[in-house]
Amino acid sequence: MQIVMLEPLGVSKETLSKLAKPFIDAGHEFVPCLNKIQDKKELISRASEADVLIIANSPLGGNVISACPHLKMISVAFTGIDHVDVNACEENNILISNAAGYCTYAVAELTFGLMLSTLRKIVPCHQATRNNGTKAGLVGNELYNKTVGIIGTGAIGTTVARISKAFNCKLLGYDRHENKEAQDVGVTYVTLENLLEKSDIVTLHTPLTEETEMLMSKERIALMKPTSILINAARGAVIDSTALAEALNNDKLGGAGIDVFEMEPPIPSNHPLLNAKNTYLTPHVAFATDESMERRASITFENISSWLKGIPQNIMFKPTSMTFCDF
Repeated sequence: MQIVMLEPLGVSKETLSKLAKPFIDAGHEFVPCLNKIQDKKELISRASEADVLIIANSPLGGNVISACPHLKMISVAFTGIDHVDVNACEENNILISNAAGYCTYAVAELTFGLMLSTLRKIVPCHQATRNNGTKAGLVGNELYNKTVGIIGTGAIGTTVARISKAFNCKLLGYDRHENKEAQDVGVTYVTLENLLEKSDIVTLHTPLTEETEMLMSKERIALMKPTSILINAARGAVIDSTALAEALNNDKLGGAGIDVFEMEPPIPSNHPLLNAKNTYLTPHVAFATDESMERRASITFENISSWLKGIPQNIMFKPTSMTFCDF
């Protein structure tokens, strides 16, 4: 069986060798691709003989998937799978697993970095200090005792709720399914409209689906308080960026902290959020810490091992006609 890693996983060669060794010892072929590419012909050339593909967040289109006649399983070293052509996986009987939970703490922590940076104007303070300035015009607001509205109360959203309690925040939540663990932390579930109207900080932790695409539309952004801030460390397309920039520039919103965009960075120079007021931008780095990279690599290889044993884990997509292999 051939296992092809189509892009780097952000871990050392030593870690990669250690993770691959059990598969190599069992007689499988491991083909690591240590540079990231987007050329479809090159992707097909690398992937065409694979039984298993490992990817992170690079797009994997149907043309590549359909060109891999032996492909049976994709282990995604990421949480979301919206960059994988699921229809092609259905047509070709391919299972998809993800690296569930690998970046829960990393994303939650950066969420608070964005919250505090926005509330306390940390970047302008840094710049003023380096330019012989003072605190003039840079007095911010406390997170303490604010109402935090969490859209998406899975593992990351619940971790954000738990940390928020240390700041004595009131917690509101919105999700398709109420999470008892989040409720135990102190989250009160309300309608989306109610959450937007009452929250001082709204933070997004939802996957990108047909239901959540442009969830934060112009109309919904308009429901927020003019002093409130919006944090997005989920998926870029969950927000209408143009509407958000307009609200920020017209003082209809207090600020924003954004880690994700409609495309992977670098983002184009004409992106509306680049020139939006009181906006803090990071280059899709929430998931990326040394610890989380090690964690996701381990989970990614564990997914393959479990699948080979006939007990697949972290299943994100299973074709209706699939029967598990007995390698």
